[in-house]
Amino acid sequence: MRQLTGRLGLRTRLIAAFLLVAAISAATTAALTYREARTAVLKQVQDTAVATLRDQVENLGMGSVPPDPEILQSQVMDIARRGKPHTWIVFAEYGTLSISSNGTRVPSTAVTDTLRDQVRGNPHGAFQRVTQNGRPMLVVAMPAVFTHGEIREASGLVFYGVMSLAAEEGTVDAMVGAARDGALPALAVAVVPALLAARGVLRPVRDLRRAARRLGRGELDTRIEVHGTDELADLAHTFNESAVELERSVEELQRAEARARRFAADVSHELRTPLAGMLAVTEVLDEDAELLDPDTAAAVRLVSTETGKLALLVEDLMEISRFDARAAELNLDEVDVAEAVRATLQRRHWTDPAQVSTYLEPGVRARLDPRRFDVVLANLVGNALRHGGAPVRVSARAEHRDDGTRLVTEVADSGPGIAAEVLPHIFDRFFKADAARTRSAGSGLGLAITLENVRLHGGTVRAANGPAGGAVFTVEMPLEAGGDGPPEAADELSGAGE
Repeated sequence: MRQLTGRLGLRTRLIAAFLLVAAISAATTAALTYREARTAVLKQVQDTAVATLRDQVENLGMGSVPPDPEILQSQVMDIARRGKPHTWIVFAEYGTLSISSNGTRVPSTAVTDTLRDQVRGNPHGAFQRVTQNGRPMLVVAMPAVFTHGEIREASGLVFYGVMSLAAEEGTVDAMVGAARDGALPALAVAVVPALLAARGVLRPVRDLRRAARRLGRGELDTRIEVHGTDELADLAHTFNESAVELERSVEELQRAEARARRFAADVSHELRTPLAGMLAVTEVLDEDAELLDPDTAAAVRLVSTETGKLALLVEDLMEISRFDARAAELNLDEVDVAEAVRATLQRRHWTDPAQVSTYLEPGVRARLDPRRFDVVLANLVGNALRHGGAPVRVSARAEHRDDGTRLVTEVADSGPGIAAEVLPHIFDRFFKADAARTRSAGSGLGLAITLENVRLHGGTVRAANGPAGGAVFTVEMPLEAGGDGPPEAADELSGAGE
């Protein structure tokens, strides 16, 4: 199963990353705005409340202590009426005496012992934010003092102003809501620059992908237009340089391959004339070998044998050269397949049923090149006899398939089969399964020529091991050769041998 990053396209990941950065930025901005706005709002309220209560207490003018409860009640009510910026509930405490502006004499639970301790040691007052019954409250404590010149002496009387902060908290919450509500449209708007940024990044990537595909199809003159000076432009420039070097290397390889093919063809052609003379001479020497002494006769027969091998090698090289130069052509004719197989076996004197047996479907007629079909069959049977084992079974039949009727020819031997490491190379040129067989009768080109002839007919050839042992070569060709052309899929070849 592919990972999620493999399923998501680069565009999607770029946009997601862009939006994630935008969301984090919006959330961070909203958090900082909330903190600063809340601090500013509450500070303004606190400063106003502290200054107001201080002014009110200082304007009272301290009388005698302990204070008169009725006078103190009047003072508390007066401070409560003048409270800013919101309505206050004012408490006054002197020892065990507690008076409030709402008429109760019970000390307020909003006034904490911590605040009482702070105001006792601070003649300038103190404040504290508390939560009472789920509501935020501001409590300001201001001591009444006696003033003696520059000396301020606490009188023991403390006024407490209690004010609700619900309105300020509502204002801050509204600001946060506005920031949140504004972030969603901002993220939606951020999609536009995200798309533009992704497009700017992906355009050169797409150009590079298309260029790489064209280069992979063999269009070596493919180049990318370079824009800008960023990393993607450097990548495009590097791709162009690599394409230039690849094109130069391929051209050099093609020229070298053409020279090699031409050399092989020229050498083979030049060798034919002297080889013809040598073959004629060796035939005469073979006829007179019995009249020579044994050592000379053995040498004559060795020369004759090696000259014959050399002649076959030259003919095979000439044939391979024609395939490489794409000069090989089909001379098509309608033949009876069973008769063509029998003619091939008779021409090589493979008529002993103990050596080669046939299973030929009668009445099968095909349009093919008789000479090339003869070469294919002779190479496969000869290879089976030399490197497999008798009896060799040759079968030919017609098979009807969805893509048309195919001629299927099989050559199976009774040998040990083909080793697994040999199978992938069986149709390679000059490949021999046994490295010690460097002097065998085969040139190593027989199966390569077979493959080229079958491809020329638009067919395929496969090599495998039979279920009961032995190698099995299967040739499939259309009954009407020459129309389909050679197949592109070389994967159908699973073969190997000479």
